Amino acid sequence: MSQYILRRLLQLIPVFFGTTFLIYALVWAVPGDPFAGKCGQVACPPAYIEMMTAKFNLDDSIFVQYFKYLGNLFTGDWGETFNGVSVGELIGNAYPVTVRLALIAVAIEAIIGLSAGILTGLRGKGFLDNLVLMSTTFLISIPVFVTAIVLQIVLGSELGIIDASVSEDATIGELIVPGIALGSLSMAYIARLTRTSIAENRHADYVRTAVAKGQPRSRVVGVHLLRNSVIPVLTFIGTDIGALMGGAIVTEGVFNINGIGGLIFRGIQNREGATVTGVVVLLVVVYLLVSLIVDLLYAVLDPRIRYD
Repeated sequence: MSQYILRRLLQLIPVFFGTTFLIYALVWAVPGDPFAGKCGQVACPPAYIEMMTAKFNLDDSIFVQYFKYLGNLFTGDWGETFNGVSVGELIGNAYPVTVRLALIAVAIEAIIGLSAGILTGLRGKGFLDNLVLMSTTFLISIPVFVTAIVLQIVLGSELGIIDASVSEDATIGELIVPGIALGSLSMAYIARLTRTSIAENRHADYVRTAVAKGQPRSRVVGVHLLRNSVIPVLTFIGTDIGALMGGAIVTEGVFNINGIGGLIFRGIQNREGATVTGVVVLLVVVYLLVSLIVDLLYAVLDPRIRYD
């Protein structure tokens, strides 16, 4: 196992450099004047442009700029915006809120999606199965931002159960409804994926063997059937964690959440390359670490999988 972990960590190195370079090149190589609109309605003075060009190494080639950026990044310097605000400080203020929102969304989609999928997968066709299939089809057909707006209007404006906008330092309680909206689509996919996986595996040879040995139904389902059936679900949830963090722009905008999504949007809108690059690099690291953890969990869930 230790050799596999070391090998996977070594594999992450070229992936990290490749993805971060691609991101850096796409952000900083955008054609146009990077200082357009930075001085209001008038053009920026040459002295300002010269100073900022030297500060952000814009006269260097893209490769030199990238390695200088990495050198600063490895020392904990995430760079600065054109206004002199530390990108690390911006991320430090916004990231905890998005992490809480994403974890709430993952918890909701995993609990409800797995429960619905397990029940329908074990019982087979019937009223509950049809209800879950119709509900998940309904959720899949609706964009996430529509779900967010409907929940905000119904629960916030009409019923007054929640505040239409969360506070600046959003608590877990305030993020439950936004988390439901953010995780609604994935919840439907998890329910369907779990249902299909259980329906296929419940007729597998190892399940019939466990039943023939006289093992209790709870052990057959909990130990043999579920452990193998949730492997594809675990893969989906693992990749979804990073997607939720990066894809929460609309949900955060609807509920006025000061998170990573809004930070990326403002960075793109204001052409703040340092902000966009810093946030996306952080998301890349999260993706890589989560994928490693998911791979290691495979061996825990399925004893047939061993890493030598």
